[in-house]
Amino acid sequence: MRYKARMSANSGELSGRTFLITGANTGIGLATATGLAKRGGRVFVACRSAEKGRAAVAGISAGTGNDAVAFLPLDLADLASVRDCAQEFLARGEPLHVLINNAGVGGARGLTKDGFELTFGINHLGHFALTTALLDCLAASGPARVVTVSSDSHYQAKGIDFEAVRRPTASRTGLREYAVSKLANVLFSQELARRAQGRGITSYALHPGVVASDIWRRVPWPVRPLMQLRMLSTEQGAATSLYCATSPELAGVSGRFYEDCHERAASAVATPDLAGALWEHSQAWTAA
Repeated sequence: MRYKARMSANSGELSGRTFLITGANTGIGLATATGLAKRGGRVFVACRSAEKGRAAVAGISAGTGNDAVAFLPLDLADLASVRDCAQEFLARGEPLHVLINNAGVGGARGLTKDGFELTFGINHLGHFALTTALLDCLAASGPARVVTVSSDSHYQAKGIDFEAVRRPTASRTGLREYAVSKLANVLFSQELARRAQGRGITSYALHPGVVASDIWRRVPWPVRPLMQLRMLSTEQGAATSLYCATSPELAGVSGRFYEDCHERAASAVATPDLAGALWEHSQAWTAA
């Protein structure tokens, strides 16, 4: 992780740049937000819990000396909340240079408020709705980036059943649905790159490594502690998010997948046809 070490030496380099990070109250998101604030960025922490979000804002500001950190309420399992979050940000009249779609759940079961399989709804559909609501702001702020935290679990998915994602979680562990949601992240990032071409917006998807974060909080004991034994720290997991969000060498590159701050080929299942179909379905599902 040589890039991570190089970043920390340049604390004011992101002054004047605005970042919005979902799920930035804990785990990889918190580590990412802290890294950006440490380097002088203006950071918006978007998450469901106002108490935890404001505590994270206070902790980031105290730890970095950067007061340009703010909270936005966001429940990715509720599309009305997603639209409200986007509108609250847009009402501030601020630029948005980087959106980091970081929040997620793994091992979850159930349905979202709008009737989508829970993991797919949170990990993909909520982020799709948020990103598309902010696209014009991103374009006006360009050059801008959208960074979507996926997973190497996306290689396990064989495709997307567009009927199954409208039903409750079928598998006992929820991990099969998690793989589908992470494939959706990759497909979304690729299709966004195609659709945003020429608008000053570049798109990146990434695998953060297998990280001991709160994403696994719904996996039952004793499976969860066994899973986390050999996982990375959240700071290590944030390195590739920070790389995709800020690295000058990625300017002009779009639609690629990254791991350990290096490009990696995405799953062969991630085709333009499937990405286009997912976009069309997601657009219809999230229409107000």
